[in-house]
Amino acid sequence: MPNPVAKTPRPARPVRGRASQQRVAVVVPAKDESRRIAATVRAARAIPHVDMVLVVDDGSTDNTQDVAREAGAVVVRHSHNRGKAAAMETGAAVVAMRDAPDRAPRLLLFIDGDLAETAVNTAPLVAPVRDGVADVSIALLPPQPGAGGRGLVVGAARRAIHGLTGWAPTQPLSGMRCMTREAFEAATPLARGWGVETGMTIDLLRAGYVAVEVPCDLRHRASGTDLKGQMHRAAQYRDVQVAAGARRAKAVVGAGRRKG
Repeated sequence: MPNPVAKTPRPARPVRGRASQQRVAVVVPAKDESRRIAATVRAARAIPHVDMVLVVDDGSTDNTQDVAREAGAVVVRHSHNRGKAAAMETGAAVVAMRDAPDRAPRLLLFIDGDLAETAVNTAPLVAPVRDGVADVSIALLPPQPGAGGRGLVVGAARRAIHGLTGWAPTQPLSGMRCMTREAFEAATPLARGWGVETGMTIDLLRAGYVAVEVPCDLRHRASGTDLKGQMHRAAQYRDVQVAAGARRAKAVVGAGRRKG
């Protein structure tokens, strides 16, 4: 399938007003991150153009919400764990409610709650979107100490994205992403579970939105080779396949309608 971005790109929409006025909201889905969330929030607040850090406590059993609030974040809480996609959607909805009607909607910078002090290094993701070069920018992370995966899930996600869009991202599972409000809404409803990034990338590229990958010096907890790490990767693989399968089916239906 030809790459819709390469052949007929939909230009990134310019922000309303001058780019210097474009604000950024950092959205942090978090569960049981009390040990790292304060450092993550403080680092995120130091990113240029960020005027809001919003932590969505997705049913934590520790005091993540209290620690995040004390560090300066706006905090909303799910009473029970609903998953990353639901936390992202909640966060985006809260940001929208706080956007001023006479100003451009804030850009949405999604980051993980365990980045700690390195969260500030997601700053390079903002410029391509803020400047109208791309609709979504995705962080390229350096090798993570202790990572135990062998690339099975990454490979599955990359093949799914390439097969449906023509683009083969280097790190298709990267959750650190900056995007316009328009792009986020075009990607909803988000794929459930660990398939959220794969589904989002496919949906945006097939709709003609522009994506770029940007190197960022980030550190987070990596899944090891123990049973917990293996179970985590198995769940990732399952969710990636579910997200990709749903989009393959949608593509087939769309092709049938066009022929009809």
